[in-house]
Amino acid sequence: MGDEKKSGVPIILGINAYHADAAACVMRGGSLLAAAEEERFRRVKHWAGFPSCAISYCLNEAKIDLGDVTSIAINRSGRANVLRKLAYMMGRRPSIHLVLGRMRNRRQIAGIPQELAALPGRPFAGAIVYVEHHLAHLASAFYPSPFREALAVSVDGFGDFASAAWGCGLKTSLSLGGRVLFPHSLGIFYQAMTQYLGFPHYGDEYKLMGLSAYGDRSYRRQVERLVSLHDDGSFSLNLKYFRHHREDITYEWPGGAPVCDPLFSPAFADALGPPRQPGSPLENRHRNLAWATQAVYEDAFFHLLNALQRRYGLTTLALAGGCAYNSVANGKIRDRTAFKRCYLQPAAGDAGGAIGAAYAVWHRHGARSAEMTHASWGPSFADTDLYALLADQQAALAAAGCSQHRIDDEKELVETTARAIADGLVVGWFQGRMEWGPRALGNRSILGDPRRADMKSILNLKIKRRESFRPFAPSVLREAVAEWFLREDDVPFMLQVLPIRSERRAQIPAVTHVDGTARLQTVHRAGNPRYYALIEAFYRLTGIPMVLNTSFNENEPVVCHPQEALDCFLRTAMDVLVLGNYVVRRGAARV
Repeated sequence: MGDEKKSGVPIILGINAYHADAAACVMRGGSLLAAAEEERFRRVKHWAGFPSCAISYCLNEAKIDLGDVTSIAINRSGRANVLRKLAYMMGRRPSIHLVLGRMRNRRQIAGIPQELAALPGRPFAGAIVYVEHHLAHLASAFYPSPFREALAVSVDGFGDFASAAWGCGLKTSLSLGGRVLFPHSLGIFYQAMTQYLGFPHYGDEYKLMGLSAYGDRSYRRQVERLVSLHDDGSFSLNLKYFRHHREDITYEWPGGAPVCDPLFSPAFADALGPPRQPGSPLENRHRNLAWATQAVYEDAFFHLLNALQRRYGLTTLALAGGCAYNSVANGKIRDRTAFKRCYLQPAAGDAGGAIGAAYAVWHRHGARSAEMTHASWGPSFADTDLYALLADQQAALAAAGCSQHRIDDEKELVETTARAIADGLVVGWFQGRMEWGPRALGNRSILGDPRRADMKSILNLKIKRRESFRPFAPSVLREAVAEWFLREDDVPFMLQVLPIRSERRAQIPAVTHVDGTARLQTVHRAGNPRYYALIEAFYRLTGIPMVLNTSFNENEPVVCHPQEALDCFLRTAMDVLVLGNYVVRRGAARV
């Protein structure tokens, strides 16, 4: 350690701290070396606070300590929009609790140097750079993209007093051209509707998105009253229906799982009826409200994008922010705008602010960074680690009626696994480096047969135990996309929903949503050779160039370490676990 500073190669540590999805990354000379979310180490979904475990992993992966780091980039800036903040406080006079909450948040960020000092190794002696929240989002979208010039857009809940921002990226420069400021936010609108429909946990918006396919337009007019669209492309909320601008709704946390109070006001019930209680039966009214929420969100989202496209005249789009996880809307960008190409990096939400802050700092003085073509930036484990784990757990495996064997031949390994999937077995697939971002993309995945109409029920019964209206996704060979989907878009990070060809839907019922769509992942041979070979082997067996892919977890963060994968396998009814080259199977599972 220490050689990096002497060589003059800048090393940047990027951090998203005291916010949901706390995360860290390390970049050397403009090249990303490692990135991970804190939740994977703490085993608490969306863990918020200081990402000490993620930082330690990133430093270890780069074989450095804090003493080697040139700059620390944080995706928050107390100076951003400060005059607008003061004007709002003076004009609106919000509650003292809201003001004190904002002061508390600033103290947390100011305490980061003390948190860093507690980490092992030589102390940090470089510069801490605070990057405006949405500028970090824009940087996280544009700089890893394949575009030399593009419109960059961030749509979020809130960060640094803004909910959306946009600008033009050109080679190594990124200008910030405009913002939508507090208290107006599409993220707040969608989260409030998610809470109102009985999904109270932070990050539950994807449940509303899945439910929306089951509804109709009967509540559209009522939901439209919540959001107004303006001629310049911006939007505003009807604030009588919301609480976040008057009361202290926490959006930064010292640690643990993020918890958010209800964002909607009593006026919601007057306009839309009583809120659904969590766990209560879903009624047609709830399905129709979900449909209307998605429709109104899309109207505002595309209203903004179309206005910006006309203003800037660009046809390439780099998208980030929490709302960029709305894969249903993302899949319609080419249909409802003049943008011809769109790029999203795998951690488009707040975790991605860690890499965005690092990219922003690097590109102040460095050459353009390379395109991010894969998501494998997390921990990996040596064969000796896997062998030691299985040896240590022999008694537990025997008690569960499991056998294990090792397959060193690559072709035999993927063919064995493909046959298990084709036979209807549920397979845990643990390989290589953990994925960056919320999606399992073939390294920490549970796999199934997309041909089986009952596979969704099997997965929910054996492992996932999630709501019946939530779809499962396919991982598709890149070359086969055009034959199975109405568009041949490249979607390597599973962030777009596309329509399946009508004549193909009956062949893959397990991954076909009720509206005939799927949230696909396109798999490239170069990006993930072993996963590609597995799907290719399944294709040879079945004539279907895809497998069902869901995250390797059971109502917890995606597994990170092999011990967590084995624990998940043993406590669920999963049939087969492929841990590197080791195949573990239950007694009744024939592979």
